Amino acid sequence: MAWNGEKMRLPLSHMAGDNVAVDSGHARLNELGYKQELKRDLSMLSNFAFSFSIISVLTGITTLYNTGLNFGGTISLVYGWLIAGGFTMVVGLSMAEICSSYPTSGGLYYWSAKLAGPKWAPFASWMTGWFNIVGQWAVTTSIDFSLAQLIQVIILLSTGGKNGGGYEASKYVVIAFHGGILLLHAIINSLPISVLSFFGQLAALWNLLGVVVLMILIPTVATERASAKFVFTHFNTDNGDGIGSKVYIFVLGLLMTQYTLSGYDASAHMTEETKNADKSGPKGIISSIGVSLIFGWGYILGITFAVTNIPYLLSEDNDAGGYAIAEIFYLAFKSRFGSGVGGILCLGIIAVAIFFCGMSSVTSNSRMVYAFSRDGAMPFSSLWHKVNKQEVPINAVWLSAVISFCMALTYLGSIVAFQAMVSIATIGLYIAYALPIFFRVTLAHKSFTPGPFSLGRYGLLVGWVAVLWVVTISVLFSLPVAYPITSETLNYTPVAVGGLLVLTVSSWIFSARHWFKGPITNIDS
Repeated sequence: MAWNGEKMRLPLSHMAGDNVAVDSGHARLNELGYKQELKRDLSMLSNFAFSFSIISVLTGITTLYNTGLNFGGTISLVYGWLIAGGFTMVVGLSMAEICSSYPTSGGLYYWSAKLAGPKWAPFASWMTGWFNIVGQWAVTTSIDFSLAQLIQVIILLSTGGKNGGGYEASKYVVIAFHGGILLLHAIINSLPISVLSFFGQLAALWNLLGVVVLMILIPTVATERASAKFVFTHFNTDNGDGIGSKVYIFVLGLLMTQYTLSGYDASAHMTEETKNADKSGPKGIISSIGVSLIFGWGYILGITFAVTNIPYLLSEDNDAGGYAIAEIFYLAFKSRFGSGVGGILCLGIIAVAIFFCGMSSVTSNSRMVYAFSRDGAMPFSSLWHKVNKQEVPINAVWLSAVISFCMALTYLGSIVAFQAMVSIATIGLYIAYALPIFFRVTLAHKSFTPGPFSLGRYGLLVGWVAVLWVVTISVLFSLPVAYPITSETLNYTPVAVGGLLVLTVSSWIFSARHWFKGPITNIDS
C-alpha cells in the first residue's frame, strides 16, 4: 500500500494561468473529461466526516442491537463486529485504490465503466449505477425511519413507558415523523456546501463524543453489570425462531455489523467537491471505516456490560416495547436514581446522531443522482443534474428525499414489504461496491493504472477477497431467519434484490442498450 507521487498529465494551462497552484483532484477531473460544476470546497476532514456520519456507529448498532442479541448474543456482537469489520476494511481498501484513480461524483458506476473496458462499459455502468442509487435511497429510507421509530420510543418512555400507560404512536404517526425528518434533511442539503461541510464535521464530532460518553456512562450508572465472562463468552441460542445451529445463528448476527459499516462510498461521491480528491477521497474511505471500527467496538462493549437479562430486553412487554438499547438506558438510570429521565436524555444523543446520519446520506444520494443524470442514465436527466447559484444539485436533493419517503410508505401496507425494501440497503449497496472491484481484478487486472493511493502488488489479492466477501454475505443474508417458513417469517431479501436485478437487466435489454453509452464527458460542452 503506497501513496504515489504521480504528476498530473494535463498541462496546468488547461485549467489556470501560469504560477497558479492547481488542485490535483480538479486536474484529474478535467483529465477524465468533466468540467468543474460543483464547488470544490471540502477538506479531507470534511470528506471523512460525511462517510463517518453515514456509517454512524450510534445509528447502526443502536438500530440493530436487537438482531445481535437475538442471534448469538454477546459473542455475536463482540466478535462479529471484528470479523465483519475486518472484511469491510478489505472492501474499503480496494474501493479506495479505484477512487484514487477515478475521483468523480459518479463513483462506483463510473469506475465500472472504466474498468470493464469499451465493450462492456455501458452495461457495467448501468448495472452498478442502478444498484448503487437504489441502495443509497434504501439506506436513507432505513436511517430516517429508524430515527422516526426512536422518536416513537422516546415519547413512549417519556409518557410512562409501555407498562405505565405511555403513548404508543400509530404507524401513521411514525410515517409522519419520517416525512418531517426527510423534509428537514432536504432543506439542509439545499444550503451551500460550505454550510454542509460545517454540519458534516459537527456530525462526526457528535458521533465520536457520543460514543465515548455512552460507552462510559451507561455501564457506570447501571447498578447491575455483566461479568467479563458473560460479555466475551456468552452465546445466546434462545432466539425463539426455531434455529439451533450455532454457526447459522452467528452469521445471522453479523447483519448488525454489515448494515452499520456501509455508506462509506460517500467519500467517492463527494470527490468533485473535495480538494485534492485523488488523495483525500481514498483517505476518507479508509479512515471512516477504521475509526468506526474502533469506536463501534468500544460502544458495543460499553453497552453490553450493562446487559444482564437478554430475554427481558428483547421482550415486547418491557417499558421500551422491546427496543433493547432504549430499555438498557432506561433501566440503568431508573435503577440508580429512581427515574429513567437520564436514559431518555441519552437516547436523545443517539437521535441527534441518527439525524446527522440521514442528513449526510441525502447529501451522498444527491451527488450520485447528479452524476448519474449528468451521464443521461435517469429519466428526465437534464432536470436532475442542474445546479443552482450556490453550485448545489438542488433538484437531485429533493428527488432523493421524495423517493426515500415513497419507499417508506410500504410500511403502511406491510412490515414484511418494508423490510424487503430496506434489505436492499445492505445487499444491494454491497453488490454495487463489489462490481467495480470485480472488473478491477478481472477485465482490468493488467490495464488498471492506480492513482496516488495504490495497493501495489497486493491489489489483486485484496480485490478478490473483497469480492468473495460480498458474495458470501449476499448468500448469508438471504437465508431464512425463522422456522417454520411462512409468509410472515420468509426472508424477502432475495426477492427484493432479485427484483431489482430483473428490473435493471430488463430495462437494459428492452431500452437502455439502444441509447445509454456509459459516462459522457462534458469538458467541451
